[in-house]
Amino acid sequence: MTIFESSVVPNDEKLSTTIINTLRKRVLHWEYPPAHLLTEKVLCQEFDVSRSPVREALRVLEMTGLVQKKDTQGYVVKQIGPTEVQELYDLRLAIELFSVEAVTVAKEKHEAIQALRSEWVESDLKTKTNLELAKIDQQFHESITALTDNTALLKVLQKVNERLFIFRMIDFEQTERLKTTCLQHMDILDAILSGDIAYARQCLRKNVDFARDYVDIAIKDMLIRSFEM
Repeated sequence: MTIFESSVVPNDEKLSTTIINTLRKRVLHWEYPPAHLLTEKVLCQEFDVSRSPVREALRVLEMTGLVQKKDTQGYVVKQIGPTEVQELYDLRLAIELFSVEAVTVAKEKHEAIQALRSEWVESDLKTKTNLELAKIDQQFHESITALTDNTALLKVLQKVNERLFIFRMIDFEQTERLKTTCLQHMDILDAILSGDIAYARQCLRKNVDFARDYVDIAIKDMLIRSFEM
């Protein structure tokens, strides 16, 4: 049985999936502040559904760690704090350092790495929104890990990136961030193509740490935004 399978009738299951996806997006994009209360009654009214699909949706969100049951009052949103974010960046860095090293050694993967260079020309990306840039940036890093052919690693990285996505998006609000990212990505790719493992790892670490250093400011910004929504 998958996390989307339940005893609810098919129509309720479809409604539940819709509610899951909507609430999941809101939590991940910090549209709810930490500890925001979600109750069945309010959600039933918002989505105009019975309690069954709402109850199932909240159960699934609790299983994925996005909400937490609060006695009989309902569920509260679980936003990640500075320590958890840093831990996720540690995990992301460990996976990507391994990936960069593996791909640098695997010469047969270099044609795909060469193709990535064409995607990070600053002039071609200037018209993109912060949301679009964040998605493209995420895809860049996941593409390198995908080239290791290690499905388990890629799945973990995707889960980490999902939780860190909002930080990526806010990061691109910085002046000159696009220019810096393009240069850093080119450095990573060129180091891989040159076969220099140590330099490839150094460039990758520099790129990830550059984003990590902005976390505390981003969290404060998101808290303000979430409470204003």
